[in-house]
Parts: sequence; structure tokens; C-alpha cells
Amino acid sequence: MITGLERIKQLALEYPDRKMQTLMHLVNAETLREVHDKQDKNKAYGVDKVTKAEYGRNIEENLLNLLSRMKAFSYRPQPVRRVYIPKDGSKQMRPLGIPAYEDKLVQGVMADILAAIYEPKFYDFSYGFRAGKSCHQALKALDVKLWNWTNWVVDADIKSFFDTVSHDWLIKFLEHDIEDKNFLRYITRFLKAGIMEEGEILDADAGVPQGGLISPILANVYLHYVIDIWFAKVFRARCKGRAEMIRYADDVVFCFETEGDARYFYDVLKERLNKFNLELSEEKSKIIKFGRNAGNGAGKFDFLGFTHVTGKSRKGTFCVKRITSQKKLKAKRQIAKMWIRENMHTPISILIKQLNVKLQGHYNYYGVVGNFSALHGFRRYILERLRATLNRRGKRSISEKRFEAILNVLPVVQPKITLR
Repeated sequence: MITGLERIKQLALEYPDRKMQTLMHLVNAETLREVHDKQDKNKAYGVDKVTKAEYGRNIEENLLNLLSRMKAFSYRPQPVRRVYIPKDGSKQMRPLGIPAYEDKLVQGVMADILAAIYEPKFYDFSYGFRAGKSCHQALKALDVKLWNWTNWVVDADIKSFFDTVSHDWLIKFLEHDIEDKNFLRYITRFLKAGIMEEGEILDADAGVPQGGLISPILANVYLHYVIDIWFAKVFRARCKGRAEMIRYADDVVFCFETEGDARYFYDVLKERLNKFNLELSEEKSKIIKFGRNAGNGAGKFDFLGFTHVTGKSRKGTFCVKRITSQKKLKAKRQIAKMWIRENMHTPISILIKQLNVKLQGHYNYYGVVGNFSALHGFRRYILERLRATLNRRGKRSISEKRFEAILNVLPVVQPKITLR
């Protein structure tokens, strides 16, 4: 037998224009329990201060109580607890919303329902927060376009996207595909729940809090209607040359064959975003000449942690180089420096073992052809910080010869190209 979610996805595939009805019955004890089981027990708690372990002690009773309140519409999501985390390893901070535990469960089930409805509708060029899609797939798809026919790139940055999403427009988009008023009613309650910051509740007039389980799919729905459909069905039909896009959440790149299409698009994109309460960050967005005719090193832009640059191979032919962006590299170094310092007194064998796990993760993401020198430079920086930290915790400084002897016994993993 197929599950309720599978049936929803099947209907969305077979009847793409059909509005989905009676969705709330899928928020039940079984689906809530499944989301509960998937939660990380070490995650921070929300304003309720309830952890997974605490909620799980009386899980059956708690879920029955929750469902009873939902049916009576007396269940109201609590404000999201706002915390701030370092942005890209810098001194700048970015907000993160942590829902109450019970709200996480309801959001998780509703997010699964939305994914079942919208996965068949989303375009293949949308990669963020989707099952079976990844950053590397987005980068590979972009690479094909850059190598083969792209002459111009529009690197578009949406200013404070997650904070400026219009609730009214978002509900209108959802109403286009969903007829279950109770389901939409609870989404509205989540959007309007507010934010708890330093003991004060702030109204949420716009935005979807980063950190909420339902926020990624809501963000994708919003951009699906604001950009994806419009670009694929309306704008691209007016272009004189080829035009394609690659989007990962709100990080998006547009490729064009002709300069005229690229420049016209840049202007109309600003108007399109403004219509839906969004704004193009003009200081971060740009039109770039890119491709075989751009000249060696002339075209350059960042996407998903990589700087894409026009270049030449060893044989002198055109190629697209992908290297770790300086912004990301600086952030990664800062994060690594802080982590090594915080673990100064960890036994060195354990410290290097944990460090190797982190380094391998870095290599797995940034280990693309042409980026070896950046990987090697990052490892060299890690070794410098490691030696400096060991010197700080010891009574005697560690000579270079002694440090090499330590690394012979406890080697730090070498960089490796993992992706072609």
C-alpha cells in the first residue's frame, strides 16, 4: 500500500493543476512520531525549553494531547527563539530561529506534505533543500552551461531574502495549489507566531525564520512562483539567445548567450522582485562577461563557495576554473582556528583524529579539479594553527623537527581531489 504522502505526490504528478484537499489528516500520531524519531537529541531547545528526551518520556500522551488541541484549533505555535551565530566565521552574526519542540514536530510533518505536493512542480534547475539534490549537482549543471555556450552571467543577490518574504504573497501562492483551509490556517499561524529575543516577543510581519523545519520548503515555494516560473515560461520566451538559470535556495545564477538578454534581464529582475516585496542587492549583484570570448581571468563570480573564473588549460584551450572563494576560505580558516583553540587541552591523538574528520569534510566539498593548491594551502594553515596551539599549552615550544615527528606518528590527512 502506498502512504498518504506518496498518494499526494502521485496526484500532483497526474493532475498538476488540481488543488489538494483534506491534508490535515496526514498530521497524525504516526507521522508526528516519525518526525520525533528523526530529531537530533543534541539540538538546542526553543522557548518551551523542552528537549527530545523530555518530550519522548510520555510520547504517546503528548502526541494525543497535541492532536486534540489541533483538532479544536486551540493549538497555537509558540514564538521562535532567536539566537545569533557567526556569519561565515566572521564577527558578523546572522539570526537563527529555534522553534519549540512540539512546533518542530508539526512543522516537520507539514513540510513533508508540502514537499509531496511541490516536488513534482519544482523545476530541475532548483537544487536547494530538495531530496536527492545537492550543491555539487548544482555546480555540475552550472559547469556544463559555462563551458558550452554561456557568454554572459548575471550573479543576482536577493537582499535579506528569508527576512523579507511577504506572508500575504506566500499564502496566495499556496492557495493556488492547496484548498485545505485548515492546513493553510496553521501555516499562517506559524508565520505569525513571532520571535522571542532577550525575553521580548517581536511580531513577525514578514519573513520565514531560518532554522524552522518548514522554512526551506516555504522559501522554495515563494521563489518558484516569483522567479522560476516567470523565468522559464515568460522571460526566456523573449530572449534572442539561450538563457538558463541555476538556483540553490536564494543563491541564484543566470546564464545568457547574448549581452542584450543579460542586460535587459537585470533590469526587469529588479522590477519582478520589487513586486513581491523582495529587493535585488545592487552592490552584490552584477553582470559579468564570461566564457570563451571573455579573456583569461576576465570573468569571475562566486557561487556555492566557489569562485568561477574563465581560464586556459595547460594546452592553452578555454576552461572554467573553480577555486575556493576567498570569502569562504577566510571563514573556514577562522572557524578552524577557533575550534583548535577551544580544544587546546584535548589529548593530541584525539585532537588530530577529530581534526582529520573536519579536514576530510572540507576536501570532500572543495576537492574539485583545479582546486588542489587551495586545499593544500588550507591544510598548511591548519598545521600552523595546530603547532601554535600545542606551543601555547606546553611549557616548552615545539620545534619544527619535533612537530614533524608527531605528524609522522599521528598524520594529518592530505588533500585529495574527490570530484571531477
